Amino acid sequence: MKYLVCISKTPDTTAKIGFTNNNKTFDSSGVQYIMNPYDEWYALVRALELKEAQGGDITLINVGAADNETIIRKGLAIGGDKAVRINAENPSAWFVSNQIANYAKTEGFDIIFTGKETIDYNGAEVPAMIAELVDMPLISFASRLELSGNKATIQRDIEGGVEVVEVETPFVISASKGLAEQRIPNMRGIMMAKTKPLEVLEPIAVDELIEIDHFETPPPKSSVKLVDPANMEELVRLLHEEAKII
Repeated sequence: MKYLVCISKTPDTTAKIGFTNNNKTFDSSGVQYIMNPYDEWYALVRALELKEAQGGDITLINVGAADNETIIRKGLAIGGDKAVRINAENPSAWFVSNQIANYAKTEGFDIIFTGKETIDYNGAEVPAMIAELVDMPLISFASRLELSGNKATIQRDIEGGVEVVEVETPFVISASKGLAEQRIPNMRGIMMAKTKPLEVLEPIAVDELIEIDHFETPPPKSSVKLVDPANMEELVRLLHEEAKII
């Protein structure tokens, strides 16, 4: 089996969020970056578990600048066999999807793994775009994957429950919580990652379909109001007039 795992770089969840250039560009000053958790903890680790059980190889792919190689090497330390970086700055979801699809079309991957979304944009756009561009079925928000030969049984989260589907390879899957358990790279993996191949490719030309107008941060949270337990009338008034939940 050949597995392609798409990984992306996102700000750490504790990073302070701000924007520059008339609120059109994310301000990366002082921001600590990590591998997107849905890509790392679930997509990559499940691909690794399948490789350990049934054999195969894992290719990591990232679309981004040279400073993304830190997270790529971490993916190799966890268990990826090789990696590809498409050399591009500030890519959009459409741009990223086209680059990944263009590479995947010629490599004959059996399963293309992505996280269900990135924790910065939360768009969940890339998996569906990749699937369309490579003409493969997509199983999104997957929380369980079992593989027998070329047939996969996948459990996916839906509103109010779960759905179980069967699909034959090749396919695209977006990983949700539960698909695997996080792994921490050990020292041997970290040392081996330094020698694993990382190929850098130039991007193909892509016509952007949308343009970012601006970003906005949410309004600051208001202070907490404490209500005396004996004053139920005031609590009801606040819930009705200010919180507007009753």
